[in-house]
Amino acid sequence: MRHKPLRIGIVAGETSGDILASGLIKQIKTIHPNAHFVGIAGPKMLGLGCESLFDMEELSVMGLVEVLSRIRRLLFVRKSLLHYFITHPVDVFIGVDAPDFNLGLELKLKRQGIPTVHYVSPTVWAWREKRIFKIAKATNLVLSIFPFEKAVYSKHAIPCEFVGHTLADDIPLEPDKSAARKALNLSPSDTVLAVLPGSRQSEVATLLDIFMQSAEILTEAKPGLKILIPVVNRQRKIQVETYFANRANYVDYRIVIGHSRQVMIASDAVLLASGTATLEAMLCKRPMVAAYRLNKLTHQMMKWMYKAKYFTLPNILADEKIIPELLQEDVNAQTISELLLPMLTDDRVQQQLITRFTELHLLLKKNADVQAADAVLTLIEAK
Repeated sequence: MRHKPLRIGIVAGETSGDILASGLIKQIKTIHPNAHFVGIAGPKMLGLGCESLFDMEELSVMGLVEVLSRIRRLLFVRKSLLHYFITHPVDVFIGVDAPDFNLGLELKLKRQGIPTVHYVSPTVWAWREKRIFKIAKATNLVLSIFPFEKAVYSKHAIPCEFVGHTLADDIPLEPDKSAARKALNLSPSDTVLAVLPGSRQSEVATLLDIFMQSAEILTEAKPGLKILIPVVNRQRKIQVETYFANRANYVDYRIVIGHSRQVMIASDAVLLASGTATLEAMLCKRPMVAAYRLNKLTHQMMKWMYKAKYFTLPNILADEKIIPELLQEDVNAQTISELLLPMLTDDRVQQQLITRFTELHLLLKKNADVQAADAVLTLIEAK
């Protein structure tokens, strides 16, 4: 019989990790209400009582070159966490995504006798396949969100559980567009484009201007077009407001803090940075154009290292190109607007995607929070 409350270390590096971690925390707390979570937390995790030793923004860095520019600070944060967890032991440590940061921490904690879990498999099937051996040394268990990943780990006899994705459980198979529009004070007759330039400062700085140029072209073709821009926090809101304050505006736009899912459901089409948001848009059953621009040196390195055919999650999951994905020079206002216009004006485009998106939704709908929590608690008991 356990008498002391569980102490669980957990580190999430960005908005998508915050979503996964919060679902896991919530489920564990239904079984162990007094469990204490501590590490690095996003707003959803903080809302569930998770103690954060550093701001999650510290880890919100994307790209090989970009990480190098922040390496000293990242190493300090990781060293500080290592010292904390060694001097304040936890029953288990869970690294949520952010593999380049979390796996090094997991490796050292495992050597100290602390069980470790990595939630979201690194993309070993796409690049840096040899990382799987480091993952085996660093973790007692991998929780994967995509079905094809488990086979990779089984081949190397590395413990891995496919748990599905919490977003697939949360989002209805048939999202209510009318209700979402009503909540956002939109008319059923409005033509709406959701614009999500990313959750990181660097992503917004790179993509927002191009996305707004695209919106201007679309507004000329579709007068009255409404642009909704959901942002993850106040920092991103200030960043977007500053952008608009320093330019002439020719679009009907509104900035919304949070509620990105509601905005996507209410929209006719979505323009967004590649990442977990593409998966959420797919689950919301919305046509989309996904785009990304990397640092030039990072892009050259990735061209050499990246093996997968696609880089957006819906296309990777489907193993076919079901949504347009644009990279580097292809991310320009003309190309984007040409791809988006039929999505905004022809209902048949959306209908053609719904069946395929629904099939993929069902593939990921596995009660992820419950499965992940059960796997973590089983590991704690076993240790």
